[in-house]
Amino acid sequence: MSKIAIIGATGHAGSKLLEEALRRGHTVTALARNTSEIAQRPEVTAKNVDASDAAALSEAVAGHDAVFSAAHFATLSESAITEPLRRAGVRRLLVVGGAASLYVGPGQRVLDLPDFPEMYRTEATAGAAFLDALRRERELEWTFVSPSAEFVDGPRTRKFRIGVDELLVDNNGRSWISFADFAIAFLDEFENGAHIKQRFTVGY
Repeated sequence: MSKIAIIGATGHAGSKLLEEALRRGHTVTALARNTSEIAQRPEVTAKNVDASDAAALSEAVAGHDAVFSAAHFATLSESAITEPLRRAGVRRLLVVGGAASLYVGPGQRVLDLPDFPEMYRTEATAGAAFLDALRRERELEWTFVSPSAEFVDGPRTRKFRIGVDELLVDNNGRSWISFADFAIAFLDEFENGAHIKQRFTVGY
């Protein structure tokens, strides 16, 4: 089994990634500014780390097989993650992405739609820039996993679809995925490596 460090392990997505990794027998180092809410378990090491501190992040992830990033894009640029990983000698990076950079038509991203909510624009724009920067990355084995438009609490059904760059929509016209099912697809990717140096998306 592998040793995984999760940046943002206390958030909605990060906490589900932690649980899914443990369910599969991996050991986890949970990283967040405040890890007090993470239950103490033998297979989990919780570390209070400010991910914007490059030296601290590099030290925290050293010796791991992979890093999962569930951090907000508006607070951490691509280089703020990738440079500490390179310094630590960690080659595998999987990122919880956003849906805004997915396409809904030729050359038209979700972010470009006229009714895109302004309250999400800063984070979404930063997420798209993060992906663009990753696509220029030559050293790390990265994967950027975009959820569907609605990323919500919900059941762990194990029934979902995988796409590449286009927004997935179900038969009712809804684009959504639960945190739990997203975590399954995310760990499947970590274990199988089907999308190295690529983005893919998950939805119902």
